[in-house]
Amino acid sequence: MEWLNYHHLLYFSVVAREGSITRASDQLSLTQATISAQISSLEEVLGEKLFSRVGRNLILTEMGRMVFRYADEIFTLGRELMDTVKGRPTGRPVRLVVGVADVLPKLIAHRLLAPALKLAEPIRLICREGKHDHLLAQLALHELDLVLTEAPIGSMVKVRAFNHLLGECGVTIFGPAPLAARYRRRFPRSLNGAPFLLPTDNTTLRRSLDQWFEAEGIRPTVIGEFEDSALLKVFGQSGAGLTAAPSVIEDEVRRQYGVQIVGRVEAVRERFYAISVERKLQNPAVVAITETARQKLF
Repeated sequence: MEWLNYHHLLYFSVVAREGSITRASDQLSLTQATISAQISSLEEVLGEKLFSRVGRNLILTEMGRMVFRYADEIFTLGRELMDTVKGRPTGRPVRLVVGVADVLPKLIAHRLLAPALKLAEPIRLICREGKHDHLLAQLALHELDLVLTEAPIGSMVKVRAFNHLLGECGVTIFGPAPLAARYRRRFPRSLNGAPFLLPTDNTTLRRSLDQWFEAEGIRPTVIGEFEDSALLKVFGQSGAGLTAAPSVIEDEVRRQYGVQIVGRVEAVRERFYAISVERKLQNPAVVAITETARQKLF
């Protein structure tokens, strides 16, 4: 059995946090040569380089970042162990790191994540936004506990992870009062030539809308395309054009952006997924997110 020298791990952790062996030496009251030797020993045991040098600073490698996260967790658990043994309250919330795909509407993300903060056990929620593929890479490195997205992980993606369908809904078309009144009549035929603000073509919603427009023989006038769904809705609020959003949040969209419903399109389906490295979800916060989504939100 291979054993890890926790003194080496501690010295590494301090250097990673301080950014230099000199500052770590002052904090640990050890010579720089001693610390360098201990870190070299740790790298030899792990078979990986943990630092790269940039100028006078030491920068963590990709492997170094992963080891540092484990080290932080190990020493935090050690302190919690001592507090528990000595009867002191730990006060330590459960840490939940969630990656939110940048194409996922913020209102949907909020509705999905809110149940995690209502658990009896305190939760420290950390949200990171990014591109779908980048978030999956972080999930594979165990930097994330969960990814929320509108597209499942594909068979071509070389990441061992599992899709958990949270639910699906249709799409609602919105517009400010004058546009809504105009295009509500004879919906959806009225949408032919209508001014539209659409998500960019790298999103599932845009592709689904384009297919629906094509099937219905509708040729909208595209006024703008946006990656950020919140920015798109702000432009829609200003009267620039009609917008589309998942029907499950239509009440929030109406209240927040002051727009009205033009019509609903059940043929366009928006699906939402939680992606994790676990086939069977065990984290209580993640279970709360998935169960509430399936039983109440959708």
